[in-house]
Amino acid sequence: MPTGRRPHAVVWTDGRVEQWREDGARPSVAVWTPGQLAQFLDLVSDDRLYPLWWLIALRGLRRGEAAGLRWHDIDLDRRELTITQQRRTTLGYQVIEVPPKSAASHRAVALDRRTVTILREHLRRQRAEYLRTGRTWRDTGYVFTRPDGQPYHPNYLTHRLRWLTNRHDLPPVRLHDLRHGAATLAHTAGVDLKTVQDQLGHASIVLTADTYTSVLPAAQHKAAEATARLILTTARAVRGKIRRKHRRPGPPPSTTSRPANTAPASKTAGQSPRATARQDEKGRKQPKAQRATNKRPRSTRDKVQPGIRRSEGVGRRGLEPRT
Repeated sequence: MPTGRRPHAVVWTDGRVEQWREDGARPSVAVWTPGQLAQFLDLVSDDRLYPLWWLIALRGLRRGEAAGLRWHDIDLDRRELTITQQRRTTLGYQVIEVPPKSAASHRAVALDRRTVTILREHLRRQRAEYLRTGRTWRDTGYVFTRPDGQPYHPNYLTHRLRWLTNRHDLPPVRLHDLRHGAATLAHTAGVDLKTVQDQLGHASIVLTADTYTSVLPAAQHKAAEATARLILTTARAVRGKIRRKHRRPGPPPSTTSRPANTAPASKTAGQSPRATARQDEKGRKQPKAQRATNKRPRSTRDKVQPGIRRSEGVGRRGLEPRT
């Protein structure tokens, strides 16, 4: 059984456009990329309904809301318009004026300066038509009117958009798809979903997030690059931490410095030969007891008897009595 779920809008990427040109198949709900929308607005800049295409594509008005918009609903000085009614068609092609679709649809829509400029120019052209036609002009108060001042039938807006897209060989979109595209553009520009919800007049933010906002290819690539950059940066930090952890610590740095190629001072430097001889083979100073046992005992013959002295030139054994 069908679930009754709304179709999600897809973007007219280059691949989808190429496939559409080959077999004519198109998604049920599709939105233009910013480049495609800019191309369309540039191509239809001389169209009588150019302000309506601009308003729906950038601010996301419904078809009935744009068709039922009146000048007293717009405050150009404050750059704001208010949705108070819509023009809808019945099954018999008859047009009726009814309140907005829901309580949330009764809303104020902020206008940018470029949109205000476009609406001011449109107002001047409409007044010029009134002066030219004279009595045949009917001042109905609607913003988008035919040359005689009568408001457009909502279905005419749908047919006109289809004719323009076919004429300029653009990927097909419905008039309501421009509303989807406005939500996608706002979200891609960084507008939060709550603001987009209020702009479109949705009662639920879930509808705004799940149905009316699509992710443009440029935003997808940006998100992919940001994700990869996060992982690569983290991986480099982890590798550096592991290398520092397993690096062997070197000898502690010396507190004093000596000139290169200079041998350390010997422990026996500055000692007398006798003191040097007292050092053992390991270079340590012998204990006093050990030094005492190493002395050669003096022979009794070497002792000098009292009253006897050595004569000059005679060895130790040649003694002569003192005279």
